[in-house]
Amino acid sequence: MESLADILKRLTLKSTYDDTETSAAEEAREEACPRCEGRGWLRTDAPVGDPAFGKLVQCSCQAQASQQERLARLQRYSNLGPLTRLSFETLDPKGRSSEPESQRRFREAAQAATEYAQEPQGWLLFTGPVGAGKTHLAAAIANRCLEHGHPALYISVPDLLDHLRAAFAPTSEVTYDQLFEQVRNTPILVLDDLGAQATTPWAQEKLYQILNHRFNLQLPTVIALSGSLAHLDEQLQARLKDPQLVVTIDLGPSASSAHWVPDPVLDKLMQHMSFETFDTRGNRADATGQESLERAMHSAKLFAGAPSGWLVFTGVPGCGKTHLAVAIASERLGKGDPTLFKFVPDLLDHLRSTFSPQSSVTYDQLFEQVRTASLLILDDLGAHSSTPWAEEKLYQIIVHRFEMGLPTVITVRGFLEDLTDAVASRLKDQSLVGLASIHASDYRAGGARASRRGPAYRRP
Repeated sequence: MESLADILKRLTLKSTYDDTETSAAEEAREEACPRCEGRGWLRTDAPVGDPAFGKLVQCSCQAQASQQERLARLQRYSNLGPLTRLSFETLDPKGRSSEPESQRRFREAAQAATEYAQEPQGWLLFTGPVGAGKTHLAAAIANRCLEHGHPALYISVPDLLDHLRAAFAPTSEVTYDQLFEQVRNTPILVLDDLGAQATTPWAQEKLYQILNHRFNLQLPTVIALSGSLAHLDEQLQARLKDPQLVVTIDLGPSASSAHWVPDPVLDKLMQHMSFETFDTRGNRADATGQESLERAMHSAKLFAGAPSGWLVFTGVPGCGKTHLAVAIASERLGKGDPTLFKFVPDLLDHLRSTFSPQSSVTYDQLFEQVRTASLLILDDLGAHSSTPWAEEKLYQIIVHRFEMGLPTVITVRGFLEDLTDAVASRLKDQSLVGLASIHASDYRAGGARASRRGPAYRRP
């Protein structure tokens, strides 16, 4: 695909509409039209004395070639490249999902997209999970606009920001101002993957300037959102939530645990860690230990029946916390509910790995999936390497889910006193958090029993 800078250098809106431009297709035509024999013009067949006698008219082959060349110029301007194949004709009317509700959403989205492409006005915002078809719908709108002769520019937000940064280079053939103005004022702008960009102050500022300008002028704009709207800058959120200009088409729950495939480790754990196999007698636990195990299992079953608020398990390693957390995950997944289960050290490793050029997912996408999961289960909090970066990421996840009241289960290696004050303070808030402290020793060994106690889980 050509870079946007190359397109801008070669094309302008003026040349897009220049009907006097020489047709490259005409010059390269190898076969002559049988009607005009390649001349492109025909003499009017009219009797002498008729006003049309002797006048030249354009052959139909010329009109067809002119239309095809104009579409080709518009396609070059659009930056669609290979995405010209994504049209309403190639769209599966049911979408990619086998679920009836998802298919219904997609049919309604396709109808709204088709109507918008007929007469682009206002803004159209597509939200939904990865793979729901947002890009296809957005590209189909752009392609239909081109067929109708309307210039439309398509670009993904991460690529747009890269092009803008590159325009500052001394070797750039296009200035930053030229590129920025082209995007701000293009007749129809299609932005894909908004939210997938690196969230730097500079990136937020540039996006806001572009969208605010188009918002004020009410220029037709189509946006495919990657991730949750809540993850965007507040100023962008305000523009995208304006019902007078923006029509939002929701293709399903935003990127979340619904699109996480349980890993093999969790699958294996669920085979033998269930409520039925949980032994409340512990490892030779005394009466206090057995009571804490019974209360913890009761709390876990209560939560698994209807997840609400937070449930936090504390206790020494091996006392049964992970077993109960896995049992909750198994219960919810068995009901078809999206559930994300993550071992905290592995989660931090996965977040670090997204910075690799070989990563198939961006850091922002992965981080957003964890933050906004319908049900998040974090196992072994406190077992990770306590670096400033790790503590910051965990704190951001916990604070977001705490403020949004999203159902969350956390197992703590040890007790709350072993965590940082910033994290521990959230886990001590009894208005949202139910604490299930287990005072039994390791099931796998004959270690000393734990002695600390805490309140049992109660539904907030």
